[in-house]
Amino acid sequence: LALEEQILRFYLKVFSFLSIFVIYFFYLFLVREINLKNDYFFIKKNENYINIINNNIIDNNINLFFFKLSLRALLIVNNEIHFGKFKLKENPNYYQILKTIVLPSNFYKKITIVEGWSKSDLNIILLKNFDNFHELNYEKIIADTYMLADKSSFLQLKKLLDKKFLLIKNRFNEHPLSEKYSFDEILVIASLLEKEGIDYEDKRKIYSVIMNRLKLNMKLQIDASVIYSLTEGKGGLDRKLTYADLKIDHPYNTYNNYGLPPGPISYVGYKTIELIFEDYKTDYLFYFYNSFENKHVFSLNYKDHLKKLNEYRSKK
Repeated sequence: LALEEQILRFYLKVFSFLSIFVIYFFYLFLVREINLKNDYFFIKKNENYINIINNNIIDNNINLFFFKLSLRALLIVNNEIHFGKFKLKENPNYYQILKTIVLPSNFYKKITIVEGWSKSDLNIILLKNFDNFHELNYEKIIADTYMLADKSSFLQLKKLLDKKFLLIKNRFNEHPLSEKYSFDEILVIASLLEKEGIDYEDKRKIYSVIMNRLKLNMKLQIDASVIYSLTEGKGGLDRKLTYADLKIDHPYNTYNNYGLPPGPISYVGYKTIELIFEDYKTDYLFYFYNSFENKHVFSLNYKDHLKKLNEYRSKK
């Protein structure tokens, strides 16, 4: 009986010890708050677990031992953990940290492509955010704001851009206007509106002028296309257009060539594409920009256009 009692006491001690250990372990992982060096957790690519801890956690005592074991086990099981910045709740525990870093970075950055931007404009943004990238053509991009996890690659941005483009393109596949114009041509028209139009209503009227001129086989005579011809789309022109400019021999010059330019002259936003598919109609054939009133003036015929233009010029 004495031997059995001793064995029972031994097991009770072992059980008590294990219970205390488990409770303490769970306390460390689920209750105890951790002091971080920053308001985020940062992991470099291929960083080892010692450096991850030293670069992020202030605590330097025996409590870290359990976290080191868990982090090392996580690296072995997962082969690698995600890198980048991670947002955490204020005063997180070890469990919350581990739960966060096994997923992609939740620290997002915005990449905004503005309607009417040139490739040069976008390249400045891409250079700030990616070590390696290539220039993005106007034909496959929808201008918008894209959210990316911290340290995302240019390839991941490109996948987002491609997904958005196909979504918008497919949305209008069944529209009657798609029977007359390809989506590539819609983007060309939209790019002209981005560069010429001042606001939504202004773009609608300019769209109607473009469509009316195309129907009548008139040259579009859009200044933005001439500027694109002169600068090769690398930015704006730091002077006013001259009559000599309007005669430049270039496939994008709509003063010289009939029909639409061969491709878009800027990045295009969804709202402008949506505007085109409204297929707004007027009888306008001419317009010019009135710098005094910061608006375009529209006319039904050349006689009326010339009269308004001369009135405007007489005020200058």
